[in-house]
Amino acid sequence: MDRLEKRTQLIKAKAAALGFDFCGISKAEFLEEEAPRLEAWLNRQMHGKMGYMANHFDKRLDPRRLVEGAKSVVTVLLNYYPEKTLAQDADDYKISKYAYGTDYHFVIKDKLKELMAYVQEEIGEVDGRFFVDSAPVMDKVWAKRSGLGWVGKHTNLITREMGSFVFIGELILDLELTPDGPMADYCGTCTRCLDACPTDAITEPYVVDGSKCISYFTIELKDAIPDEVRDKFDNWIFGCDICQDVCPWNRFARPHQTPAFDPNPALTEFSRSDWEEITEEIFQEIFRRSAVKRTKLEGLKRNISFVKMEVDRNTD
Repeated sequence: MDRLEKRTQLIKAKAAALGFDFCGISKAEFLEEEAPRLEAWLNRQMHGKMGYMANHFDKRLDPRRLVEGAKSVVTVLLNYYPEKTLAQDADDYKISKYAYGTDYHFVIKDKLKELMAYVQEEIGEVDGRFFVDSAPVMDKVWAKRSGLGWVGKHTNLITREMGSFVFIGELILDLELTPDGPMADYCGTCTRCLDACPTDAITEPYVVDGSKCISYFTIELKDAIPDEVRDKFDNWIFGCDICQDVCPWNRFARPHQTPAFDPNPALTEFSRSDWEEITEEIFQEIFRRSAVKRTKLEGLKRNISFVKMEVDRNTD
């Protein structure tokens, strides 16, 4: 085994020991294929009011602009599929599975920090940075280039082993490693995600108009939710999992092994009336370290109010 391969295996073994489900390597280089796609997507205003998506265009496409002398991108995946969904009844309000437990930014950053320290301790002077949605990094593209999965027609990363309910993180290092090759696309002729999206956010295979997505309306949008999407939310009040739930590859999903992703016990008992009557005190207590805090209580109440009429009609 040569030096590069030894270093590569060392990093992958440590990633597994830290609890990551997958670890892959790709060469740090300009994402030539992605540049025109990203530019076209932005020009079509598919990022809606997410202005930050248009920032740092060059950095988003070239990791060497984020870490000087970068040679490798180490991509890790962490499963978050829950043992059971919180919404059990048809009239229950729903939140995206990724937000059930502790905010993944905290969990993955802690693990990546440890992985980075290990690399510097075992290999020597290595410069680099770790990322979890914290900078303009095209994480799904790097995961694909690292052979961990492919980007499906709903634009989420899909793994053959456990589907798409995975978080992604990266280490960008000025260290040469053995890269893995990209994985083929296994979506085939399936269009379940396109057919199931109630707001037609997946405008064509592999293209999502972010400004039409339920996740955008319930998390990113700070203004009033437009009336034209009323009665299309299917009870979602934070995020949406529809396109992933219908994906055949998620029949391979299995419960995660990360206790931090388990929901607050109080949340598992939440009824429809609990959501509608939630106070600032309860919100802060239950969602103290949760991704749901991004909406703030005011945003969550707006979402509940928007969806409530639809739920009421369906239960009459």
